[in-house]
Amino acid sequence: MNSAKQRGISLTGWLVILVLTGFFASVGFKILPHYMDNRALDKMIRAVDRDVASGISVRNAGEFRSYINKNMQINNIRNLNAADIMEVRAEGPELFVHLDYEVREKILKNIDLVVSFDKKYRVRTQ
Repeated sequence: MNSAKQRGISLTGWLVILVLTGFFASVGFKILPHYMDNRALDKMIRAVDRDVASGISVRNAGEFRSYINKNMQINNIRNLNAADIMEVRAEGPELFVHLDYEVREKILKNIDLVVSFDKKYRVRTQ
């Protein structure tokens, strides 16, 4: 009677799994705040249309930048500068906003993780 031996994962296998899990968790924890900041910026820009109805007036590009800077402080987005990451162009009663920036995070000595964000918006003003 031939019985097959059951074999589990070896110690080396467990170490490989732990190292890979730790690496991907580390990358995730480094990249997640940047996606959260981008989502907050997206909501800020889109909120201008909704806030016009509530009495907040944004009539030109200067007031729009001021509104975004104020909201960036409220949302604790300190590592980005609104003037550097967005281009605002006014055409009549609309603002065209181009949000374009990238963020680099060190993973190892000379290996960086680069996250790039590029989105265009059309915002109505009063």
